Amino acid sequence: MPDALSADPHIDAAGLPRASALDLPASFRLRMVALGFIPVLHLAATLSPAALALTGRVSSAVAWLTPVVLFLIPPLVVRLATMWTPLATGLVQPGSTAFLHWWFTAQWQIVFARFPALEEMMRMVPGLYSLWLRLWGAHVGALVYWSPGVVILDRSLVRIGSRVIIGAAARLNPHALAPVGPRSMRLYLAPITIGDDVLIGASSQLLPGCEIASGEVTPPFRSIHAFSRFAGGRRTLQTSS
Repeated sequence: MPDALSADPHIDAAGLPRASALDLPASFRLRMVALGFIPVLHLAATLSPAALALTGRVSSAVAWLTPVVLFLIPPLVVRLATMWTPLATGLVQPGSTAFLHWWFTAQWQIVFARFPALEEMMRMVPGLYSLWLRLWGAHVGALVYWSPGVVILDRSLVRIGSRVIIGAAARLNPHALAPVGPRSMRLYLAPITIGDDVLIGASSQLLPGCEIASGEVTPPFRSIHAFSRFAGGRRTLQTSS
């Protein structure tokens, strides 16, 4: 039979008050929820010009605003936001202004995360996807090849050299939520850096702050840990901020 402590949802097995992994004030959660409407508003704004043109309410030429709103507005908003206030790097405390700033930029990327075919279409045209990433604030060199199924989060925190091949289904994750101690959670946020003449193995996962030295070939199906450096076929940890 459970004792009085274990029966209390607010007390853990050690008799200590339970703590939420993301113990955020209600006002902060409301702001996150409000920003969470950015993707649906972006999608609605994208479809509106085409819908109005199809119903004859506006000139058919207005339909050309659909791809403009879809592909250009988000990177320009994020680029301006990060130029005004750069994203924090290292360990970011949930509930902080820096966390909310990252959350705002992340919401502008949700439509592309939900509908990956949009990015796959751009990758059909050589150079177009790299150009689009640069609009977000990414640094992308020349002659970068994007294999099918590549996923990039936090596009403004990607640093890629020239003559790089990103293998199929590779993931570049400049952010990760992870525990710091038994009762707290932090956001790891840092740029991913890939040197020149690199091959990123298929189904690899590159985590925040990792660096791939020039000329390296990373193994497939492998995670390159946060704040580590892959060089000489080996991974070594770096000091995170």
